[in-house]
Amino acid sequence: MSTSLLFRDDAYLREADARVLTADGNGVIVDRTPFYAQGGGQPGDRGRIVREDGSAVTVLDTVYGADKSTVLHRTAPGETLPQPGETVRLILDWPLRHARMRVHTALHLLSVALPYPVTGGSIGDGEGRLDFDIPDAGLDKELVTARLREMIAQDAAVTTRWISDEELLANPGLVKTMSVKPPMGSGRVRLVAIDGLDLQPCGGTHVTRTGEIGTATVTAIEKKGKQNRRVRVTLS
Repeated sequence: MSTSLLFRDDAYLREADARVLTADGNGVIVDRTPFYAQGGGQPGDRGRIVREDGSAVTVLDTVYGADKSTVLHRTAPGETLPQPGETVRLILDWPLRHARMRVHTALHLLSVALPYPVTGGSIGDGEGRLDFDIPDAGLDKELVTARLREMIAQDAAVTTRWISDEELLANPGLVKTMSVKPPMGSGRVRLVAIDGLDLQPCGGTHVTRTGEIGTATVTAIEKKGKQNRRVRVTLS
């Protein structure tokens, strides 16, 4: 029993039909989903599960099951859930998802503007942050903002492809994060490429061109330790 992750192949897929595998007090697991499951600093998607009779169940959050092979669509207590075997339609909260896609791609560009090891990060709804291992201070918000906007204005294509675990091990420089390593063991790893700018392992959802990010502004650079700097970005 597993869930096919439709968002990996098409981040713009807003809804899809699926078959219910299980449904209980924790939520609903289906055989395929366009909903992104929480991970890599990106929150799980929200939305609705619509049954054949037209009734709908609200999805509050989306997470992986314990074995990472299924996706649990968490629902509110007291909801009348569909039954195993039932065909349902999953509909994303698209404005929320799209906002997170724009932020996620902007953070990839931030890791180019600041080429230091990444120690953490978080993706919000129109804003996000990355933490960097930087040996000295002196970062300038205006300069980093200008570099970000320059890359966004290039309207570079954002694409994905897969490489083998062995290829990733042979190219350790692709991994920018210090504390979180790309999931390995399935035999392949997903890469996100920003044409001419960046290439790194990532399982998240992204826009297809940097111009879609919009206007990015570095709003704060915070000291979080001797060598740790937290850089916050807001989109408009």
